[in-house]
Amino acid sequence: MARGEQRAPDRVTRPRQVALALLREIRAGDLADRALDSLARPLDARDYGWTKELVYGTLRLRGRVDHLLSMLVRGGVDALEPDVRDILRLGAYQILEMGSVPPYAAISQSVELARWAGAARASGLVNGVLHSLLRRRDELVFPDAQEDPAGFLAAWGSHPRWLIDRWIVRWGAEATRELVEANNARPELYLRLARGTREEAQRELSSAGIASEAVAFSPRSLRVHPPATALAALEVVPAVVQDPGAALVVDHAGVSPDHRVIDLCAAPGGKAVGLATDGRYVAAADLSLGRLRRLRENVERTGLGGRVGLVVADGRLPPFRSADVVLLDAPCTGTGTLRRHPDGRWRVTTEDLAALAGLQRELLDAAAPLVARDGVLVYSTCSLEPEENEAQVEAFLQRHPHFKRAEGSGVGDPALLNEFGDLVVLPQSTGVDGAYAARLRRTS
Repeated sequence: MARGEQRAPDRVTRPRQVALALLREIRAGDLADRALDSLARPLDARDYGWTKELVYGTLRLRGRVDHLLSMLVRGGVDALEPDVRDILRLGAYQILEMGSVPPYAAISQSVELARWAGAARASGLVNGVLHSLLRRRDELVFPDAQEDPAGFLAAWGSHPRWLIDRWIVRWGAEATRELVEANNARPELYLRLARGTREEAQRELSSAGIASEAVAFSPRSLRVHPPATALAALEVVPAVVQDPGAALVVDHAGVSPDHRVIDLCAAPGGKAVGLATDGRYVAAADLSLGRLRRLRENVERTGLGGRVGLVVADGRLPPFRSADVVLLDAPCTGTGTLRRHPDGRWRVTTEDLAALAGLQRELLDAAAPLVARDGVLVYSTCSLEPEENEAQVEAFLQRHPHFKRAEGSGVGDPALLNEFGDLVVLPQSTGVDGAYAARLRRTS
């Protein structure tokens, strides 16, 4: 049965139908968060949360699940039709990780999902493989962590082997295991305050029945405790949802109240809001009009509308005059945010790394003329890869000898700065998203 010819739902739950539809969209190239927002919004709050846990969990542990399933499927899971493969992944995740789902329900619903999806001929295979997984899961083995650490971290740790190999060369097997475990943890909800003190915000949140705690190394960040939602917290305090790693980039920029700022890749706007809080005015540009609308919502909700101007523009052709601070939060592989975006680990490739490094170079060269004399260019990414970070900055400084690394930083914890004074936030040592930022001063 073709994709648009599915029979009317009768025996499979709506959340499972949506979960499969989400994986289809992600397989076709859509981002998980965008697909979730598009397809799962009609669900009620409980079903929405359950569906998100199923899909994001399946993506997060896809490598582990595939390793186990491949020992039960002749030829491995890669030999299966895409829908059948994803149905098995969803069923396996329910059996292995979702204790609230009885195994018999996970199996029977997976069989019905195969029929609903037009793959009735594979329903027997789905039934047999998932029953075997339930029966044999304690005897299925992973590569030995000591003898084959890369194989173990790719399979049990559920990461692409090429990333594991790179990280082991850079940090060693133990630190890479800590990074993998950090990436596989469920992300927490963080706010960066746009106004007021953390103590005031915590009192306001507490009055609304929302528990929170300060993040020691990020002075304007709060971690909001579950079950509170972002929407509920934002109704109480002026803030944006932002991981401390990203919040520290704004702190590192060192913006002063008299500074004019250009944010070249601004959407969805968390950093632009932070820059506007610290500076005089921010010209926020992005190529996507839809993403700029989200930025506008953040700006208006935090009361900063008069201090942020929105411009649809390509960062490689910026329509601006000079500014005191230019932020280039560059498109990147996002390997520091794989906990928050688990689909990213399966999307990014070595070819993407090379292509994005080329784009970053173009954006940096376009940003350089916008920096006023004695002004600062802040280059940042949410990547952990040196080609996108330290190596990119070193190459820029060689091409632009009138720039040098700027002294000082708004980051108070020296452990978050490397030997050059660049901000380096690692998930395995901080428990938050990875981030990198360098401050480059124009000297002439």
